[in-house]
Amino acid sequence: MLEEKRWKLLRDFKKGKFCFLIGIDNWSIELQKSEFDSLYISLLRINKQLLGIKNELMDEESITLVLEQLPWFIELEGTKNEWSLRFVFESQEQTRSFEMYWPIPIAQNLFYEIKKMWESMD
Repeated sequence: MLEEKRWKLLRDFKKGKFCFLIGIDNWSIELQKSEFDSLYISLLRINKQLLGIKNELMDEESITLVLEQLPWFIELEGTKNEWSLRFVFESQEQTRSFEMYWPIPIAQNLFYEIKKMWESMD
């Protein structure tokens, strides 16, 4: 039996202001393009932190990495090969704030899909 995909990532510029949707299990959030762009840049930075120490870590060694790059606070927890991500978003426009949690293995899959989506945009 195939495992059901537990996340979704959609882009629809016809929707106007909130044109990106990220959803996991029973929740979803819509992001503006500028929010999606800053999320992508923050994900690249925390991934760079991980890659910088990955070769020094044993497979089962637990790690926690934190990145605070406004409007995002990101926490990566797990091992060098399996990790989860927790996000806190504080709107700079003071319109809304929210938290997201991406469990193992969704975090890795969604990170790579966001990277592919961002790189495919003109």
